[in-house]
Amino acid sequence: MLPAENRMRRRQDFAAAVRRGRRAGRPLLVVHLRDRVSVPPEAEGHTTDPHATRGSAPPPRAGFVVSKAVGGAVQRNLVKRRLRHLVRDRLSLLPEGSLVVVRALPGAADADHTQLARDLDAALKRLLGGGAR
Repeated sequence: MLPAENRMRRRQDFAAAVRRGRRAGRPLLVVHLRDRVSVPPEAEGHTTDPHATRGSAPPPRAGFVVSKAVGGAVQRNLVKRRLRHLVRDRLSLLPEGSLVVVRALPGAADADHTQLARDLDAALKRLLGGGAR
């Protein structure tokens, strides 16, 4: 399970990651990454991170989008659990304060854990500067 401080729950956070973040698409999933943005001093008390304490960097947070196109409820929850487990193991790679949204594509329903891991690693590598495509 993903620790509570690393879970993204608010609609505004999902929107910020998807609209203002960078994106890397793979055959099974799309990963959106929004790096931490410097917060002006006057807005410091109005951060979107409910777990942030004043003066410390918030932890990276991840959210998941698994639509009905992936499959029925059982299949969607299976895909979401697999993705949560994979992201939990990769939290240390993410910059502090970053927002990550992992969106599963329909092919993720038929993919096994290894295939999802491979696509997630490739997308994160591209987003974090480990490769030029």
